Amino acid sequence: MSNEIPIIELEKVSKSFGLFKVLDELDLVLEKDKVNIIIGRSGGGKSVLIKHIIGLLKPDSGRVLIQGQDIAPLKERSLASVRRKFGMLFQEAALFDSFTVEENVAFPLREHTSKSIREIQETVEARLASVGLSGMGGKMPSELSGGMRKRVGLARALVMDPQIVLFDEPTSGLDPVMSAAINDLILRTQREFGATCVVISHDIEATMKIADRIYMLYNGKIIAMGTPREIRDWDDPVVRQFIRGEADGPIKVN
Repeated sequence: MSNEIPIIELEKVSKSFGLFKVLDELDLVLEKDKVNIIIGRSGGGKSVLIKHIIGLLKPDSGRVLIQGQDIAPLKERSLASVRRKFGMLFQEAALFDSFTVEENVAFPLREHTSKSIREIQETVEARLASVGLSGMGGKMPSELSGGMRKRVGLARALVMDPQIVLFDEPTSGLDPVMSAAINDLILRTQREFGATCVVISHDIEATMKIADRIYMLYNGKIIAMGTPREIRDWDDPVVRQFIRGEADGPIKVN
């Protein structure tokens, strides 16, 4: 067994909003240099979980370890240095509408590095090329389709060469063709940049195709984890119902 410290580990993490417990002493270890996909019901806490991983939320109890460092007690200045290990593609891409594509992608470099204008320009062009958007730097976000906006968001997420890239519902609102293109980009992100990818997804078919490891969140806990084949064959009625997309079963439709 390897003694290597996990890149991301959550230990007994709990989080409530009022009387609603979203995470309930959750334990999770994510694998380095893999595509890790977290699945679960809408409103079941997946986005809350990913916000704990990047330090946007703090747990009520438990530890959030990034390469062995508990980030839960850190102040904002210390958290900022940890966050530089991360890139994040938000559900709606979260672009600055008044910036061009090039300016959006360059923003982290201008804020957090001392690179020259030429170095920034070269890096931005390379990242746009990596997501299939060469020559699009002068466009405004309003001129782009939803899929193109997400690709710009991914280019910005990669521009600082992060060790970890978080994807929050990256194919939400996209047609099947564009969803497939985004899923291909997730695979390429892992392979070409060597990043650890953490993906929140509802797309079970795509999850089974691109995941190295799948984790199912239900009632505040991880109730199943494994390879796509292991999850497909998981002997639990909740997991089976969710994977198969069936209305009848222990998961109640409200």
